[in-house]
Amino acid sequence: MNRKELNPDSSPQAAYGARLRSLRETHGWTQDDLAARMGYSSVHISAVETGRKPPTLRFSRSADRAFGIEGTADTFERQHREIAHGGLLEGFPEYVKYEARAVELRLYEIGIVPGLLQTPQYARVLADSAVRRGAITPEQADDRVAFLAERQAALVRARPPMMFVAMDESCIRRTVGGAAVMDGQLARLVEFAELPNTLLQVVPYDIGERRTFDLPVNLLTLPDRSVLCYAESQAQGNLDRESASVEPMLTAYHQLQAESLSQAASVAMIEQVRKGKS
Repeated sequence: MNRKELNPDSSPQAAYGARLRSLRETHGWTQDDLAARMGYSSVHISAVETGRKPPTLRFSRSADRAFGIEGTADTFERQHREIAHGGLLEGFPEYVKYEARAVELRLYEIGIVPGLLQTPQYARVLADSAVRRGAITPEQADDRVAFLAERQAALVRARPPMMFVAMDESCIRRTVGGAAVMDGQLARLVEFAELPNTLLQVVPYDIGERRTFDLPVNLLTLPDRSVLCYAESQAQGNLDRESASVEPMLTAYHQLQAESLSQAASVAMIEQVRKGKS
């Protein structure tokens, strides 16, 4: 039998495949044995071990069950996320870790509804669009949607964080996925605004030059009251913890809120858009 040797240092995917093979052989299992335990074919196992096929979240969780390492610090699920995060902008994976324990979130978005407020249908349309453009694979699209759902679920807890969301008017007027998807998404925004721990504001087009941000910005307040800022462009993300640069961003966010519509006026605009009115 020909055995393809991998250099685990060549890529995160190669490291994953080499570790999968090593653990399998340590257990004395053939690829057929592991395939039977995981519910995959031996061909699929071979393709992951040799780096010809990227591991998915489902595959990784199945491997963790097969090897009995669920809930440990060194799961295949964790390794998979590192691979998946490799396609994310710099700083974002680290940002998400803080997001899950923040006591306050301040979000500003342009063009699309912020991820934490997206419905599954809206998120799926965006992911599938990326697949059609060749930017990601179908498996990565599935992972992206699942990852977003986990981020959203992490904010549903006994003491949920306060969430301030300022959305450019383009977020509610740009149609994504057709009328049905948009109606469901806009309805979700109205529901979000009714929660006791949220404030939703639309930043109207006529704010003009008074708009304080030209790019999406996320500001997190942690339990110790320190504030982090995550901002990104099309090609780069940056997580900033330095108060000297974060504090002006917080001030700019407050200035943006002052120029934005009230929550009542924002909800009224959203309802008008739902009804097809200008």
